[in-house]
Amino acid sequence: MAGNSDPLSPRAKLAVTAGKAVAAASRAAGRGSGSVIGGRVALKLDPDLLGRLAQNLDVILVSATNGKTTTTRLIAEALRAAGPVVSNALGANMPAGITSALAGGSESKFAVIEVDEKYLAGVARDTDPKCIALLNLSRDQLDRAAETRMLAENWREGLAGSKAVVVANCDDPLVVWAASSSANVIWVAAGQMWKDDAWSCPSCGGVMQRPGDDWFCGECGFRRPTPTWALSGDHVLDPHGSAWPIHLQLPGRANKANAASSAAVAAVFGVPPQVALERMYQVQAVAGRYDVVQFQNRDLRLLLAKNPAGWLETFSLIDPPPAPVILSVNARGADGTDTSWLWDVDYTRLTGHPIFVIGDRKLDLAVRLEVANQHFQVCENLDQAVQMCPPGRIEVIANYTAFQDLRRRVGN
Repeated sequence: MAGNSDPLSPRAKLAVTAGKAVAAASRAAGRGSGSVIGGRVALKLDPDLLGRLAQNLDVILVSATNGKTTTTRLIAEALRAAGPVVSNALGANMPAGITSALAGGSESKFAVIEVDEKYLAGVARDTDPKCIALLNLSRDQLDRAAETRMLAENWREGLAGSKAVVVANCDDPLVVWAASSSANVIWVAAGQMWKDDAWSCPSCGGVMQRPGDDWFCGECGFRRPTPTWALSGDHVLDPHGSAWPIHLQLPGRANKANAASSAAVAAVFGVPPQVALERMYQVQAVAGRYDVVQFQNRDLRLLLAKNPAGWLETFSLIDPPPAPVILSVNARGADGTDTSWLWDVDYTRLTGHPIFVIGDRKLDLAVRLEVANQHFQVCENLDQAVQMCPPGRIEVIANYTAFQDLRRRVGN
């Protein structure tokens, strides 16, 4: 049912009002959107507020290591064909940020919510979602995130008994293991470029066999389910075998995979693939990702890559050599302070590109590039790196807080 026809309790209304006031004060002070601090204040005043705000919405949760912000945006655009949508479009994906987003959606029919992998089970319990999209699991933020198999187990336990329709990537064994406890799963063949976190069977620990695009465990029989939706080149194949063209302004194979999963989610709510995919074309950038900006009279394309799987996908979509590449890596709290993941990234894929290195942990990255036998220069900041770049559009690849630093510097 659309809209909050069941009025909130006085306590809940107070919590919402206080949260909005704190968020507005945070924005006025130039401390960001205020969604997280506002949500924290609201939840302090009413710990059950998230569930109360969700009760009259058709909730869709989206979780993954990579691609959840973009997929959330694509699903939201598709579902607007069927009614008003509220979403945490800026990526505040823990309970406080989600609460702030829902507090602004009293007239909406759908809530399309990105959820941090570690919080999925709890948010699903609180919001009683109609649909949950699971895209992938891979190593990320090694100092604070659970090992990937533990995350998959957490998802599996949290989703057992859920009434939600689960739309899951059948090409990721960890996602399949997590989703298999659910009664109603729609399998999507969305692909898996990064396979290094899924060589052992999540069911028994045996060695996974991977012939072609298939996978199975030779010891316990755990295997890739048969998909009903699939990404096939530049098309989405629906359950009836019809092929629908994907036309996106977002680059790369990974975003086509995100579109395939998003089309499957939209169909759960009666939005046909053709309509869903047409609406997805409207998305040009997501929270600054893929934006091309002018800085020092040069074109810079801003690309976010937070972990080995994300860097691998990003390398596949940058302009070919000799396009200059600026790499920026930080290791602040939001990034994870452990930079050992740099050694899992195949930087030989940058051979032939002029490479310029910036960021808090530029020396860590420089050592990794040295070992990968890449030619690079360490720079003090973005301004210096851009001045040293040869002609051509500059590809700028950064992890989370480094990306935010870059956006502020270029005024994006």
